[in-house]
Amino acid sequence: MPASGAIEIRPATPDDVELIYSFIVELAVYEGAPEQVTGTPRLLADALFGPHHCAEAVIAELDSEAAGMAVFHGTFSTWECRPGIWLEDLFVPDRHRGAGVGGALLAHLAGLTVERGATRLEWNALDWNVAALSFYAKLGAERLSSWELHRLDGEALERVARTSRA
Repeated sequence: MPASGAIEIRPATPDDVELIYSFIVELAVYEGAPEQVTGTPRLLADALFGPHHCAEAVIAELDSEAAGMAVFHGTFSTWECRPGIWLEDLFVPDRHRGAGVGGALLAHLAGLTVERGATRLEWNALDWNVAALSFYAKLGAERLSSWELHRLDGEALERVARTSRA
């Protein structure tokens, strides 16, 4: 049964790295891909708090207990010539789902997006995650089914990178 207290959203601190990492691993297990988590808490700490940090995180607390997190970073729209925010991961453990934590995290990020003068808050969701897709639809998020995500990583990334050095 979800707790009934107020939800507080706060910026993550270096003391939260282990918690955030554990949420990342828990999310990967939920998505059926725990073996794909190849990062480490140290790499996460560098990404979030290092001298050249490239991402940010917020923690949701419910009754003073960590109840979820969001990890995000900036984007840029060439068409609008303005920044946006990319939500990399939003995770609420099963025990806290249904208490409004996910909505509070998204509302917080929407507020940051507007406050920073950005025009978009964007993210991906797995096509099989009906609960998440339904949740996002209820918020009014537009599903961009005409866009296909592409990725270069591993050997393909290395191969393409080598062509730039030729």
